[in-house]
Amino acid sequence: MAEHGKDGSNYTMGYSEEFRQLLGRRSAATHAAYLLPHLRPGQNLLDFGCGPGNISVGLADRVAPGEFQGIDMEESQVVLARAAAKAGGHDNMEFHVGNVYELPFEDNTFDVAHCHAVLMHVPDTQAALAEVKRVLKPGGVIGSREVIVSSSFLEPQVPEIKNAWDVFAGLIQGNGGHPQFGRELKAALLEAGFSDVRTTASFESFSSAEDIVFLHGFISEWFFSPQVLAALAHFGLATQPEIETWRSLLDEWSNLPSASGALAYGEAIATKP
Repeated sequence: MAEHGKDGSNYTMGYSEEFRQLLGRRSAATHAAYLLPHLRPGQNLLDFGCGPGNISVGLADRVAPGEFQGIDMEESQVVLARAAAKAGGHDNMEFHVGNVYELPFEDNTFDVAHCHAVLMHVPDTQAALAEVKRVLKPGGVIGSREVIVSSSFLEPQVPEIKNAWDVFAGLIQGNGGHPQFGRELKAALLEAGFSDVRTTASFESFSSAEDIVFLHGFISEWFFSPQVLAALAHFGLATQPEIETWRSLLDEWSNLPSASGALAYGEAIATKP
């Protein structure tokens, strides 16, 4: 099974070295570009589900000397985030172990709240959004970027590999998550009582030879890891012959000159009335 969060849910992606390397490729400039125009010096910012802090440090730079608070349910990620903040000399950053259902902050504390690929793994998104709304000031902004699995792809397309995307979506859903949440953001934010919801979409692309080597290695090590294979068996999502076919086709795909791929994201900005 995937690893358990402290709120009792399963975090599908886990905390493997392979996934940490994927997170290490991310930054505020590349993965929170939709939010950056809304940031200014002196704002207080909450980054919930901050992970190892790769996006966090760029956000903290934008709001300095404002206060940055990051929170993640996994202590190992918080340790990495604190190290990243220290290495970069970011003295306006603090990190906490906790979960989005019970944020350790007073009402009306933050000007901005941010998350990246977090709400898609939270079983009760409305409870999470209500808690984030509580700690935002009136007029405060929430920014969220979430995966749309059905719009993600590897090219050239192979029917059997396309089916693997459906299995990945089933794995997230089986763990209580929402694999298409990137396209459901507007409705979720309106239901939570936010206003002035603005949505966009973007891709995290893999195209260069180095990108393809990385993506092939990540999928091979993560998707075919013992933990994920056990979860696939538990939920009845794939048979061993199917898994072996995917492994072989993935190897073939990685050697094609035309190989490319992308993760699709929906993005939303909304305001607390």
